[in-house]
Amino acid sequence: MTRSAHRTRRTLQVAGAGAAALLALTACSSSDSDSGSAKSGSSSSASPKLSGTVTVFAAASLQESFTTLGKEFEKEHPGTKVTFSFGGSDTLAASITSGAPADVFASASPKTMKIVTDAGDASGTPATFVRNQLEIATLPGNPDKISSLKDLTRSGLKVVLCDKEVPCGAAAQTALEASSLKLTPVSYEQDVKAALTKVELKEADAAVVYKTDVHAAGDKVEGVEFPESADAVNDYPIALLKNAQNTETAEAFIELVKSTEGQKVLTEAGFLNP
Repeated sequence: MTRSAHRTRRTLQVAGAGAAALLALTACSSSDSDSGSAKSGSSSSASPKLSGTVTVFAAASLQESFTTLGKEFEKEHPGTKVTFSFGGSDTLAASITSGAPADVFASASPKTMKIVTDAGDASGTPATFVRNQLEIATLPGNPDKISSLKDLTRSGLKVVLCDKEVPCGAAAQTALEASSLKLTPVSYEQDVKAALTKVELKEADAAVVYKTDVHAAGDKVEGVEFPESADAVNDYPIALLKNAQNTETAEAFIELVKSTEGQKVLTEAGFLNP
């Protein structure tokens, strides 16, 4: 073989090796690009944008704080809407078990939540997110000088209680029994807001309600604490419902309620930490 032919063959080998290296580099780059695209796609699908309406059934005593949290949730997640149905927990539970469409249930007692879980209408285990304690609501200035639970048994005093089936009513009965007191109210109301309204309208002299409701009423009523309320503190559970139409967004709202931000709103309203 001539020196010229040998040089030509060597040049071709080098060129071939360079081409192979270039192909390998291109393939590697393409592979990395595909991998990056796959990772990017996986990342975006892992945290989908929340949207749609969440329907929340909640105890009447949660009205102010949940309304605030609902507005905050909508602000944090544009495209979502939180609608509420507030009322007595027992009435709400009965509505849910009868098929009323809702995504989330927040009850004022484990007993009323149990109505829903026993019917198989909750998804997962309910979580206690706050607690609430009773207080006596009187007319502004407390003209009847009410200073204890026993004072509510005085003759001629018009006192309102929540219905015994409602959590605030059941808690009041527990406190009265712990004090060996008997009280005959002028009326039993279907939820705590209705009981408080009786005092605000001066249709009653006092009502046994939650601290949170006295707090929300501002100067419309005056609150009187009583030690027996420690025997009747209510746990508030919250749960995703089995037939929820907007599961992801409903779960996100529940997480907000349980978050540090949510707890701040609730404790500022007078609720106790769970």
